Amino acid sequence: MEQREYALLEQLAPTHPDLKSLWDDHILYEKQLEKLEGKTFMTPAERQESARIKKLKLDGKTKLVALLQHYASSEDER
Repeated sequence: MEQREYALLEQLAPTHPDLKSLWDDHILYEKQLEKLEGKTFMTPAERQESARIKKLKLDGKTKLVALLQHYASSEDER
C-alpha cells in the first residue's frame, strides 16, 4: 500500500469497523508469515500453510484497498 492509503486507513479505521477488521487481519497474517518464514526449514504442511496465509493476506489487502478507494471517493464527493 502507498503512504497515502496508510494515512487514509489511519483516519477512517476508527469509524469504519470493516476497515479496522481487514487491517487487523492483515497484521495477524503478517505476523503468522514472519513466524513461519523465520524457520530455517519448513515442513510440507508449513509451506502449505504459508501459501494459504499469503492468499488470505492478498485477498484481504485487495478488499482493503477497494474499500479505501470507495471511502476516499465518498469523502471527495462531500
